[in-house]
Amino acid sequence: MLSLTACAAAAALSLSVVASPALADSGEDSASPRPPARASAIGGARLALPGTQVEPRAGAPKLPKKLTARSWVVADAESGEILAAHNPHWKLAPASTLKMLFADTLLPKFSKDKVHQVTLKDLDGIGEGSSLVGIKEDLPYSVHDLWLGVFLRSGNDAVHVLSSMNGGVARTVQDMRARAHELQADDTHVVTPDGYDAKGQVSSAYDLTLFARDGLKNADFREYCSTAEAQFPGEFAKKKDKEKGEEKATKGQAGPEQKPREHFGIQNTNRLLTGTVDLKPYQGIAGVKNGNTTNAGATYTAYAQRGDRKLLVTVMHPDYDETQAVYREAARLLDWGFAADGKVAPVGELVPPRGVVAERARASKEAAPKHAAGGGGSGGAASATDADSGSGGLGTALAVTGSVLVALAGVVFVVRRRRPLPAGPGTNGGIGTGGTAGPGGTGGPGGTGPGAETTAPDPDATGTGAGPAPRD
Repeated sequence: MLSLTACAAAAALSLSVVASPALADSGEDSASPRPPARASAIGGARLALPGTQVEPRAGAPKLPKKLTARSWVVADAESGEILAAHNPHWKLAPASTLKMLFADTLLPKFSKDKVHQVTLKDLDGIGEGSSLVGIKEDLPYSVHDLWLGVFLRSGNDAVHVLSSMNGGVARTVQDMRARAHELQADDTHVVTPDGYDAKGQVSSAYDLTLFARDGLKNADFREYCSTAEAQFPGEFAKKKDKEKGEEKATKGQAGPEQKPREHFGIQNTNRLLTGTVDLKPYQGIAGVKNGNTTNAGATYTAYAQRGDRKLLVTVMHPDYDETQAVYREAARLLDWGFAADGKVAPVGELVPPRGVVAERARASKEAAPKHAAGGGGSGGAASATDADSGSGGLGTALAVTGSVLVALAGVVFVVRRRRPLPAGPGTNGGIGTGGTAGPGGTGGPGGTGPGAETTAPDPDATGTGAGPAPRD
């Protein structure tokens, strides 16, 4: 007869053997998915463990009680230290948060002033029910406008046009995979550039945080992800056909014989940035990206600053026992992260890109002979390496001016307009300033595909947040 200890051990072994094969997937085939028993140790051994990882010191605040997300990460945006995490390497469907990797990959390739005449072929292959910004064929759009469509409206039409400019969707997917590899985002497998649900497409809270941190080094990325509302180009104004006496829309760019182009308002679907009827904007928020699909549920990466403290939080697939759950849980984690400043020991780190690691190794190798010979060169090499080790060049590039911070007392927040003003003095290339607006920004036509619906709740929709959500 087996002892109780032996029975318990056998049961535990049986459970791990049965559960393990399905755990590395997105969990969409199970009503109650469980995290993997073994996960990647990139960033630290504790990050490979299931469950919550935190190392409180004296006076540390307790983690929020109401956290239902399958996976989340709280990280210092500058140092890369992970302050707390919950199943950070669990491979889950990413939804439109994958657009952060898309932007990090393609933003450097095209000048924002470049104009592209959209063709019908550019819009091929957009998934049914996709979120759209409202791009039309036979009309020109600047790269700047296309990126506004990607970040504000999570427009899969804008993603497909930019992918077409990059040589097509297949080429873009390969480029994104290569970029993920360079960033050591080994939990990520890209199948679609826009995050639309696809078999085998996964990422993790850890990887999404890597994408956000690397993207934020780029000034254009910071501009787009912090823009709350903008005007997006539509049709050119109609003009009279003198011969037939009819009105018809003009095509191409506005010229001497054409009327000005019409525009419509679009608002960012990041609810901690813009607020909604039952959720105020978050104090200090400055991006980054949200997403929602049937398989992924809601996903969200947020960047916020208070004083000198800059945090990144990623939340994946919370339970829907409250409205706007993904934003509320992200806000709770941000609150905790700001309160825990200096009161917790890191449980891991956001690793630098492979190129940075290789460069450090070369610098260390070159410095070693000088050190052995008693030269002073090793100190300089070590200093250069240390300067790179924290943020990988992020540093003051993430500085947010006080005017971008949210003033909750008056429920007023400062937003980026379509052409944001230069950064204020002393911000060292920070986020910059913009005009003010209330939380009730306008939404333009084409925000979602005709008749596009899913059964998922709607954390991304404009207005009140009610109604079915488009797929990302």
